[in-house]
Amino acid sequence: MPPIPASIPATPAAPAPWWRFGIVWLVIAGPAAVIVAGVATMAVAFHGADPQVAADPSGAAPIARTVTTSTAPALQARNHAATSAR
Repeated sequence: MPPIPASIPATPAAPAPWWRFGIVWLVIAGPAAVIVAGVATMAVAFHGADPQVAADPSGAAPIARTVTTSTAPALQARNHAATSAR
């Protein structure tokens, strides 16, 4: 058997730990970003949730709410679009 050259080590080097590879962090970062974004979205949804409309005691329809000035232009546009222009 021929002798081993001096440039090649007799025993292979120990493999690097998994956290030393960048591709591992790239694979972990995707799902981690989705989880963080989901938690942030849930926090925004719960913090800024619209109030529930109370039902009519007779059970017929929701109680009508008063129209505020901030929703008036939207309601006018909706009502105008629903009517015919004839």
